Amino acid sequence: MTFRTETLADGIVCILGDCLEVLPTLGRFGTCLTDPPYGIGIAANPVRQMHAKKDWDSAVPVQAAFDAMRHHSAEQIIWGGNYFDLPPSQCFLVWDKVQPENFSLAMCEQAWTSLRRPAKMFQKRVVGYDKQHPTQKPVELMEWCLGFASGSILDPFMGSGTTGVACVKRGFQFTGIEIDPGYFDIACRRIEAALKQPDLFVEPPKPAHQLSILDVEPAA
Repeated sequence: MTFRTETLADGIVCILGDCLEVLPTLGRFGTCLTDPPYGIGIAANPVRQMHAKKDWDSAVPVQAAFDAMRHHSAEQIIWGGNYFDLPPSQCFLVWDKVQPENFSLAMCEQAWTSLRRPAKMFQKRVVGYDKQHPTQKPVELMEWCLGFASGSILDPFMGSGTTGVACVKRGFQFTGIEIDPGYFDIACRRIEAALKQPDLFVEPPKPAHQLSILDVEPAA
């Protein structure tokens, strides 16, 4: 099966497709850092609507998707973990949004992790960032998550590419998978923009290497 693959830099790869079909074609990653649909119908909310497709958040991903994430990564950080059927966790990561109490809005969000360490909290109200997706996380939050990650990063529900942007800013290798072509294009544009604005204290990814016939190893 062929998937659309965009190699934006050395070790920065975006793949358009269903993660259940793409993941078996990939290797193993250090950390899966992702934010899947929570199944709470955000996409159908006219106030939060930013995309023509209104059913992407009508249900949580199938259990096979979570099994595949855990199979293809040594560690996992899964936002919305309190909505999913996952094993008990010693370490939840919590985003305290530091906002007034509101019955209809979550004051915090939780990420399930496979990490063996005390639970941690990110306390910051981030306002005014450029949202390209109705449930888009702040880049600062995903950069904070990378402080608990190791190895190359996998995001099988890439959305608008925030995890990829954070990886570029922090010098991590990244592979993102997104099933929606519109959000896939947005993610590629955002990650490309991040590549053009490297952190002065982080070694940027090298440009994508184009293979020539001299790079191909002979068959054994």
